[in-house]
Amino acid sequence: MKILVVDDEGIVLSSCRRILEADGFEVVMAASVDEALRVLGAGGDNLPALLLIDVKMPVHDGMYLMQKVKAKHPQMPVIVMSGYPTEETVQTAGHFGAATFIAKPFTPEELLDTVRTVAEKGKRHE
Repeated sequence: MKILVVDDEGIVLSSCRRILEADGFEVVMAASVDEALRVLGAGGDNLPALLLIDVKMPVHDGMYLMQKVKAKHPQMPVIVMSGYPTEETVQTAGHFGAATFIAKPFTPEELLDTVRTVAEKGKRHE
């Protein structure tokens, strides 16, 4: 399963890649919303099965990206992550169609459990 991880922090991207690839996932990374939109715009068979996106990023934030993704790919599961897990942020993510929310920092086990749960739900809805 291919996962697109979008975060402006290199340490988060590399950590997610290391954890997810060790569990057998294929990981594509994007350091900005614009870069993520380019990856998604390529489409076709290269489309990721799941997105893991940060909320706070320069220029465009994760909520902007989620709106764009859900407009074109409404069934694509999106996991939102943030170091600022306010009730408002969690509610906004849910309103825009996030499958779930994970607070940073998270442990490798928390990340894998979250991704596996969302991936399983996605498979049941195919």
